[in-house]
Amino acid sequence: MAASAAVAASGTVKEESFKVENVQVDGLVVLKIIQHCEQEGGGPEAVQGNLLGLVDEVNKRVEITNCFPTPHRGDEEEEDSGQLQEYQIEMMRLMREVNVDHMLVGWYQSTFVRSSINRTLVESQFTYQKAIKASVVLLYDPVQTVQGCLSLKAYRLSEAAMEMCRDSWEYSVDYLNKLDVTHSEMLEEIPVKIHNSHLVKVLLCELSRKDPEPEPVDFLSLGTSVELEKNVRLLMSAIDDVGGDAGKFSNYQRQVARHQQQVQQSLQKRQQENAHRASRGDAPLQEEDVSKLKVPQCPSRLDSLLLGKQISGYCQDARQFASQSLAKLFLARALQDQ
Repeated sequence: MAASAAVAASGTVKEESFKVENVQVDGLVVLKIIQHCEQEGGGPEAVQGNLLGLVDEVNKRVEITNCFPTPHRGDEEEEDSGQLQEYQIEMMRLMREVNVDHMLVGWYQSTFVRSSINRTLVESQFTYQKAIKASVVLLYDPVQTVQGCLSLKAYRLSEAAMEMCRDSWEYSVDYLNKLDVTHSEMLEEIPVKIHNSHLVKVLLCELSRKDPEPEPVDFLSLGTSVELEKNVRLLMSAIDDVGGDAGKFSNYQRQVARHQQQVQQSLQKRQQENAHRASRGDAPLQEEDVSKLKVPQCPSRLDSLLLGKQISGYCQDARQFASQSLAKLFLARALQDQ
């Protein structure tokens, strides 16, 4: 895994607990992530990279000051994993030599409307967060960014999710009920603030003076209708996946009920045989070992939790798009009446 190689390359393990309240990202890091996604984001695989920076323990803030991309992996997984670790060690060594922040504080990944919130993301973030308590994951959505709305979100696993992943990877129903973990408590979204130095701000002011006047923008355009349609389609797909997962769990419950019925029938049969043998004066037989009966395997409930998290996010996005469209409609009607 790229996460394991990155953590091993960092050589930094912090066991103390740390609560991250906000993430500060330099504007240069945002531009590097956007450039990486534009150059290598044309394929089906998501692009990934490592985040470097500092940890402000006083303000409980993670400052991301630099980043570098992770190359795509080849077919030979073990050999490629070793090469990836060497590449990351060399990159952080070069960063240190040029006096640039080289501390690993997390990783980033491209996504498409929250579709990357899956088991792979949870396992990777658990690997990072287990070794580096302050690590975060940045999810960048290039599709929404092209539409004019920068989508850059930071996430961390909650304490309950860390305990769940640390103790067991089975995610059975009984274990989740014991921890009382819901989909809203799996991932914590951390506020992101984009920071620029004073020199960059001066440069932006100079560029704004040299550039011609921007083209007029139709603020009443209902341009979010296409995004709203995509969001609703993804929401319908996620609901279908939840229905399929519910069907698997219902099948598991039927198998459990059938197994319990077989156990009861086996015990009752042995009791009847012993009663018949006792009436003839024979020695009773030993109780049958019901553990030999195959116990149904409970399906993992992690996918169901993550699907619930995706559906919640899709509903929030749909509400945001719909509220913008309704506000534009009421404003356009008021202007038309005047």
